[in-house]
Amino acid sequence: MPHLLYVESSPRKQRSASIEVAHAFIEAWKQRHPDGTVDKLDVWATALPEFDGDAMEAKYAGLNGVSLTPAQETVWGQIRAIGDRFHKADLLLIGVPMWNFGIPYKLKHLVDAVSQKDVLFTFDERGLNGLLTGRTAVVANARGVGLGEGFPAEEYDYQERYITAWLKMIGITDVHHIAADKTLYGPEADHASRARASTEARALAATL
Repeated sequence: MPHLLYVESSPRKQRSASIEVAHAFIEAWKQRHPDGTVDKLDVWATALPEFDGDAMEAKYAGLNGVSLTPAQETVWGQIRAIGDRFHKADLLLIGVPMWNFGIPYKLKHLVDAVSQKDVLFTFDERGLNGLLTGRTAVVANARGVGLGEGFPAEEYDYQERYITAWLKMIGITDVHHIAADKTLYGPEADHASRARASTEARALAATL
C-alpha cells in the first residue's frame, strides 16, 4: 500500500494556508488510495535533536570511522529514526509557509538534523548521492506576497528554491510546487488564493 509522509511546518494550525492546502491534497490522495497510509511529522510537536554536542561529535566520528560513545549512539539513533520515516514514504508532502522570504526555523532544524551521510544521502568518488531516489515530493507553499510583483523570485525566493535544492540533495527530483500567495493582501485575496491552491492540490493528488 502507498505511504505518504506529511511534514507540517506551520504553527498557525487551523488558520494556516499551507496546512489548508496540504489537507486538501491529503483528502484527495486518500480518495485515490483508500488503502494508503499517512505519517504526519509536525516539526512543532516532534522532539528534534539539537545538532550540537553529542550529535555533532557522532557525525564526525562516523565520517572518520571512529566508534560512537553511548551518548552519541543515543542521539544518532534518534536521527536515524527520523530518517527512517522518510525512507518508508513513497510520497513526501511538505507544507511550507514563507518566513522572511525563507522557511520556518523549525523546518530548517529538521533539515539540518536529518540530512546526514548514510541517513538521507551518501557520497563517494561520484559525488553526493541522495538516498531517496524514485520518490515524488509535493510542496504546499504559502506566502503573504506574490513573487514577481515587486518581489522577483531570483531575489526574494528562499522558500521554493531552497526546498527544491534540498530535495535534490537527498535524491528527489520529481517535485511539484503549489502556492497560496498574497495571503496578506486582505481577506478576499487570501480566500481566493487558498481556494485556487486547494483546487490545484486536489487535482494533483488525483494523478499521484
